Amino acid sequence: MLSNVIFRPFTYLATLLNKKLRNIYRNSILYEKKISKTLNKNFQYKPSPHLLSSLIKYQNKKYKIEKLNFNSIWERKGKSKEYQKLNNFFWFFSLDLKSSKKTVQGVIVDWINNNNQYKKESWEFDMTAKRIISWLSNHQLTYDESGKEYRSIFDLMIQKQTNHLISEIKNSKNLDDKIIGCSAIILTGLCYRIEKNYLIFGLNYLKKITKFSTDNRSFLRSRNIRQQILYLKYFILIKEWLKESQIEVPEHIEESIYYFGQAYAFFWQNTTTDLLFNGNNISNNQEFDNYLKRLGYKFKNENIDYGGYTILRNKKICLAMDTGSSPDFKHSQDYQSGALSFEIISNGKKMISNCGYYKRSNQKLNHLSKSSATHSTLIIDDNSSCKFIKINNDRLILRSGLKITQKNFVYEKNYWKISAAHDGYLKKYNSVHKRDIEFYPEQMIFIGTDRIIRKKTSNNYRFEIRFHLEPGIKLMKTQDNKTILIDLEEEGWKFTCNNYEINIDNGLYFGNKNSYTDNQNIFISGISNNNEENIKWEIKKI
Repeated sequence: MLSNVIFRPFTYLATLLNKKLRNIYRNSILYEKKISKTLNKNFQYKPSPHLLSSLIKYQNKKYKIEKLNFNSIWERKGKSKEYQKLNNFFWFFSLDLKSSKKTVQGVIVDWINNNNQYKKESWEFDMTAKRIISWLSNHQLTYDESGKEYRSIFDLMIQKQTNHLISEIKNSKNLDDKIIGCSAIILTGLCYRIEKNYLIFGLNYLKKITKFSTDNRSFLRSRNIRQQILYLKYFILIKEWLKESQIEVPEHIEESIYYFGQAYAFFWQNTTTDLLFNGNNISNNQEFDNYLKRLGYKFKNENIDYGGYTILRNKKICLAMDTGSSPDFKHSQDYQSGALSFEIISNGKKMISNCGYYKRSNQKLNHLSKSSATHSTLIIDDNSSCKFIKINNDRLILRSGLKITQKNFVYEKNYWKISAAHDGYLKKYNSVHKRDIEFYPEQMIFIGTDRIIRKKTSNNYRFEIRFHLEPGIKLMKTQDNKTILIDLEEEGWKFTCNNYEINIDNGLYFGNKNSYTDNQNIFISGISNNNEENIKWEIKKI
């Protein structure tokens, strides 16, 4: 560990130097010649735009392009959200098909005239991939009824941008972007019938990404629920493109869809709610469910424990817990230190929740949302169970993770129990955290026991156990300071803990993507001065 600390500045400088050299190369004549090596191929396969409906948020109101103002739009610089949206061209999917093809094609020509050669701001990897997909998928506006000269320019620019993706895909640090990049490369190969240069490369690289990012049970190593669903959407999209263009679907695509589909059934279709573990946000996948139904996809997963998560449920109650070890540092960019955190859903309404994830990098809120404090779990001396380190001056990855040392569950009609322990506090505090949650369906009562087990004698330390609630849930503490009443819409619950102090605190909720709102949490606090601290709490319906 000491050697890592010593060499970290040198590693950072080497990375910074490499980035600068690559940027100089990408702006050179040599790179321009490299990506300009294109083939004289015509746009043949015309993909159906509706296949993108799982990824595009279509607006009910369609806009005619004639009514939009495009004065000097390509001269805008920077990484603003508006600039990125303009340059990825996904807004084309919101255009009325009765829009003037000539105007749409004029916008593309205008973009090409301003961005014919590589520019860092407008040729970012994911932005370029989305632009290719949009231009090709909206062919009714972008290509049909166009002249010979325009088609030649269009075909050249599609291939040129695809060459850029092939050149840069190894350097992209984000696996999500790599998946989108592979999709764009594959689509270009299909549309222009260029198998060797694009289609085969894209499919092989996709297979490579899948092998790198999934474990021996084909579950993502990141343990990221949002990422599992994103992979499923893109793999299905690629399969449908292949089918529509009458190209045989490779076995590894079919196999990946099967396993990603199992994860989707486990996390979403079985619960119909978004579980806010490890990088997830509120996504409301009902539209994706309809998309799957239209295309004839059906997924099923009857497991109780899957991918390091345990979910017990009946028609009224769902209890979900993170019972998995942390991923290795290579797959930890969006990991949150919420081992043994849990969520409770009653009659479709979430009561105990985690706080979601603030994905934007280089932000204090991103760092905060990774900590144990935003999960319904244990914190010792304001320290999380995992430690993160910043790399490349923006991304936070794991410096030290944790392992689940014990796990089991009972799932019977009148009795549920999830039990697990982790070693995240062992090195610094010589302590193991073990959590048992029991549920009695007939009495509608949850009984939890958090055990802090010291392996060696050490100094006393302060601990807190947080129980986060969804925004809008009302809490009230009783006069005896031993009970907190929970108003969950039309349901009433009470939280009790007799032997330790309980209080209500304000917090931040990141469940809605890249935004935050206020919420409240119940917390138990105390000083650990015993070899084994047993903190017993209860949540009962009233």
